[in-house]
Amino acid sequence: MSTRLANIHLAPEDDDDDLYGGFEEYDPTQDVEALENDEHLREAVKTGYGHRPHMISGKPPATGRKPPLPGTTMGRLKTGRPVTGLQAGDVSQARPMTSVKGAGYTSHGSTSGLNDVSSSTSKGAVMETKPENSPEEQMKALERKVNELVEDSARLSAAGNNSKALEKAKEAGRLERTIIRQREQSSMGDANLDLTYWVVFNLAVAYHANEMYTQALNSYMVIVRNKTYTTADAIRSDATVKWGVHSGRLRMDMGNIYYEQGNYTQAMKMYRMALDKFPATHQMMRMKITQNMALVLIKTGGYADAIGHLEAVMVEFPNFEAALSLVLCFYALGDVEKMKETFLQMLHISMGIGDDERYFVDTNDHHSVMVHDAIKDDKLRQFEEAKKKHTEQCIVNAAKIIAPAIEMTFAAGFDWCVDAVRSSAYASLVSDLEVTKAVTYLKLKDHKKAIETLKDFEKKDSKITSAAATNLSFMFYLDGDTAQADSYADKAIEADHYNPAALVNKGNCSLVLGDYDKAREHYLDALSIESACVEALFNLGLANRHLKNYDQALNTYVKLNNMLPNNNQVLFQLGDLCDLNGDTDQAITWFTELQTLVPTDPTLLARLGKMHDREQDKAMAFQCFQEANRYYPCDIDVISWLGTYYVDSGTYERAMVFFSHAAALQPDVVRWQLMVATCHRRSGNYQEALEHYKATHQRFPEDVDCLKFLHRMAVDLKLEEAEEYGERLRKAERAQKRAQRAKAKESDGAQQEENERNARIDSTGSQGRRRRRRREEEEEEEGEEEDGDQDTASSSKQEAKEIDATYVDPLQGLPERPKTAAAPRGLNMEEDGFGNDDLDDDLLPE
Repeated sequence: MSTRLANIHLAPEDDDDDLYGGFEEYDPTQDVEALENDEHLREAVKTGYGHRPHMISGKPPATGRKPPLPGTTMGRLKTGRPVTGLQAGDVSQARPMTSVKGAGYTSHGSTSGLNDVSSSTSKGAVMETKPENSPEEQMKALERKVNELVEDSARLSAAGNNSKALEKAKEAGRLERTIIRQREQSSMGDANLDLTYWVVFNLAVAYHANEMYTQALNSYMVIVRNKTYTTADAIRSDATVKWGVHSGRLRMDMGNIYYEQGNYTQAMKMYRMALDKFPATHQMMRMKITQNMALVLIKTGGYADAIGHLEAVMVEFPNFEAALSLVLCFYALGDVEKMKETFLQMLHISMGIGDDERYFVDTNDHHSVMVHDAIKDDKLRQFEEAKKKHTEQCIVNAAKIIAPAIEMTFAAGFDWCVDAVRSSAYASLVSDLEVTKAVTYLKLKDHKKAIETLKDFEKKDSKITSAAATNLSFMFYLDGDTAQADSYADKAIEADHYNPAALVNKGNCSLVLGDYDKAREHYLDALSIESACVEALFNLGLANRHLKNYDQALNTYVKLNNMLPNNNQVLFQLGDLCDLNGDTDQAITWFTELQTLVPTDPTLLARLGKMHDREQDKAMAFQCFQEANRYYPCDIDVISWLGTYYVDSGTYERAMVFFSHAAALQPDVVRWQLMVATCHRRSGNYQEALEHYKATHQRFPEDVDCLKFLHRMAVDLKLEEAEEYGERLRKAERAQKRAQRAKAKESDGAQQEENERNARIDSTGSQGRRRRRRREEEEEEEGEEEDGDQDTASSSKQEAKEIDATYVDPLQGLPERPKTAAAPRGLNMEEDGFGNDDLDDDLLPE
């Protein structure tokens, strides 16, 4: 012992200039100066030093090093306290007592056998440690993975991402079944029932959140009908009560699903089973189930039984939902006194939240300001605000329900409700009830009383005044009185500068008046106050559209589409703006998405058809136009396009059906009559075409196009009326030219009068010149008429020359066709005088 302690170098105690002064203030157990008197150290030295660790191999390690000497720290592995000295004679590695460097871990070479001992010890440890890839460890790793998946599913469901939550729940179910199969194959014992319960329950909740009611019910049935869970719980002392509570909750969830499905019989059955499962100690859960049973009875018309359940709930667990349901039951039974009594009872229910004094801040107290900043919008404050809003909504709804029934008039009943609220703890709702009264008048089409009620708020609190003025502005805006609407919008903004609804009304008035820049500014101000104001966003897009800022309007509606997905108005604006920007493909995408929401809108289908036609996609265009015609067969544009489509495809019989329909819808339009006759002629029914042309000529005797077709048909068929129709055609053409000249003179009349007035002033012989000018114009008209007659006669002769009366059918030897054939004998269809230009551009639909 003295030899070992000789290597310990103690610091001199009489050193006046102690560089390590103050370092002795530490735990006494770390006092190295008392090592000589440490009994535990002495015992450890006696029993531990000099003993070699057990070697795995019989051979000594071939390291070429000497074994450690007895009495050194190198011969002991992880035993006892570390010391600060080395073996005697090893001066090169001597260190002061303050060193904490571990033995064997120095930059100098070591001749000790530490490496040998460590190597042999590590080999023994490897053989003694249980392998990490054993089947049991693999099962535990898989179970941990299942737990992670279920937790991820629960987090996603709480965040509202139900589809992703369902995917995670299904993945956890698949992995859990894999674990069960592997355990059965490896004979590793029973499965983890708690894990199975958790996975199946989470999957049922995920199915319910995604409205997959059948799958959710099946998952719940797997749990409640499996007796294994009851057997497993029997080991615990509270097995019966615990499983009963779990089973009751599951039955209650199943009842909720049946209620949402409208299967009220099964819902009531499940609620009763759940009520039997809960013991008397779970009073709150029993009352909630009883309230659900009352709702089922209300749905099935059992108001008397529902009243009994709800009254029991109001005694044990009073809440606003039960009180509102009780008011509805008494309203259905017509019990006026009970309605009043229940309404007063509702006003005595506590909201269950603290006062708002803790949200008041003293600006002079820094600590108070810091606390206010921390709690002014925390989760508790949000919960309290939501609960307060729900409570106020219940009271207002109850007042709206009973007001028309408890008194002779709606106004008297509402006044009774207002007086009752004024004398309760919810007196702050009086102004809201008055505004609700005015809105109710508005819904009852009694605008005069609504305006009178709202005008009573002009001298009250600023926020109430602003709300009333906002409603008045909107009412006048709907009535078309833009001036009054603008005036009350200004009053609302003056009373409350941070009222986004008032700013929206002001912007609407500016938009109607055509001041689009000012309207845009008001909408932007409203959005700066409330960034989620959808009315301001939508109208801002309209203002940008009027200002031709299509890109800004498109960005606005894209943002609004993220806030209001699947909104018809927003999707239409997106498609229309893309169409205006020339992005037809994107416009088709937006309109197609809109068409999935409103599949029977003929206007939207026609718009899609036009865009597909513009993109030369005739098949999709035809499909859209055909659907549009099916839902609204009176659209002339759709009928025109379909008729033209069949003409282009050579299906004249189908085209004739659409043009006949158009002629029935617009009997005074000659265009459709001519198209019907043309379809008859192009399909080979010349006689039918001729008869139709004649009937059209009788209704429209001065129509030049009809006479042209009729004359050419008569000439081709060698009819005696050909000359007569030719004469009528010439007269109609002259009349048409005179009408055109008269119209041109009428349009240029003012200019001619002004020119004549100037000529009369400039020249003394203006009258003679006017007579000569008039005579020259008459001569020119006569010459034009003679030229027209000559041209018409020559054209008739030319047409007669073009028809080859001695034409011989190239298919000789074939028998002649009867009189009812599609074309006259001796007339080649390819040399038909109409050719392919008989459907003039002015006749074909656009």
